[in-house]
Formats: sequence, structure tokens, C-alpha cells
Amino acid sequence: MSVSELYPPHSAVVSALRSAGCVFAEDEAVLLVSAARDRGELAAMVERRVIGLPLEHVLGWAEFHGRRMAVDPGVFVPRRRSEFLVDRALALAPPRPVVVDLCCGSGALGAAVLHTLGAGELHAADIEPAAVRCARRNVEPVGGRVYEGDLYAPLPGRLAGRVDVLIANAPYVPSGEIGLLPPEARDHEPLVALDGGADGLDIQRRVTAQARRWLAPGGALLIETSGRQAPRTEAAFTGHGLGARVAVCEERDATVVIGTRPDDG
Repeated sequence: MSVSELYPPHSAVVSALRSAGCVFAEDEAVLLVSAARDRGELAAMVERRVIGLPLEHVLGWAEFHGRRMAVDPGVFVPRRRSEFLVDRALALAPPRPVVVDLCCGSGALGAAVLHTLGAGELHAADIEPAAVRCARRNVEPVGGRVYEGDLYAPLPGRLAGRVDVLIANAPYVPSGEIGLLPPEARDHEPLVALDGGADGLDIQRRVTAQARRWLAPGGALLIETSGRQAPRTEAAFTGHGLGARVAVCEERDATVVIGTRPDDG
């Protein structure tokens, strides 16, 4: 018997999700039942979740920094711990800042920054075409632009030396640890959004190496990393002429390295 033939739908969904090992089956059931337009659609959504698709891919959105952000299948799902990076960026942003979001994925981080500020200029970039399409759905409504390409390469040259806030949730999982990730991430998110190379810091180093050219005097670079990787991330910042410090949020299990370009250029 399919889920669409069972009644009541909520209890049937909870049972199916629990059987599949979903820890928060009750909460997920509420979201799925609310999102489905009819029982047939509900059955299809539950089936996708049961076979292991991330809940956000099934729903088509993720709750992030108080907003629903579009998240398409095959696109990196923004993590709640990344809200800490957004909060740090907001604390550093001047009025009407120029913001750049590299490795933007769904564009959730940059969109959250600009939406909260209410004014400014946002540019986001990602190398994955699917991510770029998804990011446009989140970034363009707040007045931002999204570019397809590798890190800084697709950005307009006129931004060099003008960026007040540069954020990058670059991949930082070491290649040898990809297999240890939960199946939802390992099987349904793009490898390019997860794999940070041998020690997990390859992309971070590339972001940091060019940051000073793009940052305005006094501008800040913020990169999410892990607690054990933070010292090496911080060293990359200082090695490329940025003042650096590590910010930690134990509640969210989040670590962000923050670098500032000196005012003297």
C-alpha cells in the first residue's frame, strides 16, 4: 500500500520516515505534509526522502538565517552552522557594503547578508552550473548578481580593491574523509562542494592568495573551516598579508577565520 492510500497522512509519513532511519521523523513529516499539494505528491516526496535524498532537496528549500532559501537537487545544502559566518559578516559590514560570496552554492549566505542589511551590492560566484541556476533564485530577488566560473575569475574587474565583505564557504573536507560523510551529503551533493584536497585547505588557500587584490582597505575576508584546521587557515591569511583571527561558536559547532586588509593597502 502506498503512502497516498493511507490515512491519516501524517502518521503514515512518520512511520515511513522512522523506518528509513530519519532521526527527526515527526518534524520532517510536518514539513512534508505541509508542502505537498495532494497525497500523490506527498507519496512521491516521502519516497525520495526514504531513499536518502536530503530533506531540503525534497522540499526545494532550506531554512537559513530566518528565511527559506531555494535549494535544488544536486546543490550543496546550506548548513545552519554557516549562519555564524553570516552573523560575523554582518557585524563587520559598513553601510551599503560591496559583498562577494565565493563558492556560493545556493547563494544562501550572500543573500542572507544583503537581505538583513537591506542595502548594498552583492556578487556571488560558483563553478557548478546547477548551483549558479539555484543561486540566482536566491540572490537576484535581493538585487544581487551571480556568475559562473572558478572563484574570482568571473567577477567584474571593477570590483578589485572595492570589496568590503568577502565570504567563502569553500569546501574543506579532506579528500580521504569524503567517505566518512553522511550519505545525504556524500551521495547527493556535488563533490566539488565538499572535497578540499589532501588536507582540506586547497580551495581556502586559493581564495586567500588573491583576497588582498579584491578587498577594499579595511575590508574583511571570512572563511568557514573546522576547529582543527583553523590554525592552518589562519596561517594562510597572515601569509598573504591579512590580519587574522579565529571566531568560534560552540553552540553551532562553527569556526570562522576572519582576515582584514590593512588600511594602508
